[in-house]
Amino acid sequence: MNTARNVVLVHGGFVDGSGWQRVYQLLRQDGYNVSVVQNPTLSLEGDAAATRQILDRQDGPTVLVGHSYGGAVISEAGTHAAVAALAYIAGFVPDKGESVNTLIADPPPGAPVPPILPPQDGFLFLDRDKFAQSFAGDLPADEAQFMADSQVPWGVDALGGAISEPAWRAKPSWYLLTTEDRMIPPPAQRSMAERAGSTVAEARGSHSIYLSQPQAVANLIKQAASGAAG
Repeated sequence: MNTARNVVLVHGGFVDGSGWQRVYQLLRQDGYNVSVVQNPTLSLEGDAAATRQILDRQDGPTVLVGHSYGGAVISEAGTHAAVAALAYIAGFVPDKGESVNTLIADPPPGAPVPPILPPQDGFLFLDRDKFAQSFAGDLPADEAQFMADSQVPWGVDALGGAISEPAWRAKPSWYLLTTEDRMIPPPAQRSMAERAGSTVAEARGSHSIYLSQPQAVANLIKQAASGAAG
């Protein structure tokens, strides 16, 4: 069995690619070639194009990784020939014709509701005062506050972008389910992962698992890299 040695990391909404630094460092230490996509989060189409631009630069089989909304991006862009496996980190896994909007439209009773403020000029933000509790519950308070105060505006067109051909229907996938997540409820994560036939691992952590437990994230990516040719 061959192991994919290239990894491309795709961030989600409200944040940027710098949040991957700890995961990046762990993977680099283990000999992986790692690239980080700075997707603009203005539209799904634009973010998929930004991801394909980085995939075009890979020199062999690649694990494409998406956190949160980044899961929708890799579902759209992951049909690229370089992609050998997909890894979802507490991510959305939309099917053909679905978007993040359709996946969050009907939360089950009692599920935590992300504190997304009403759109302003076509962009969304999380309530700063509730950011830590919802997005970063297991991070130090000062780090969570920095994230709240450095939010990247998330375009409503990104949430509404529908998947054309979901890559997970043709590529093997892995999923890291975060059991203390208050942005995407764990039961919803499990349902999406099972529908995609993903190999599932669990971690007791918040939506910011890539920051709070980078080793758990790196481990899942390495599993995907090892299983890509299986």
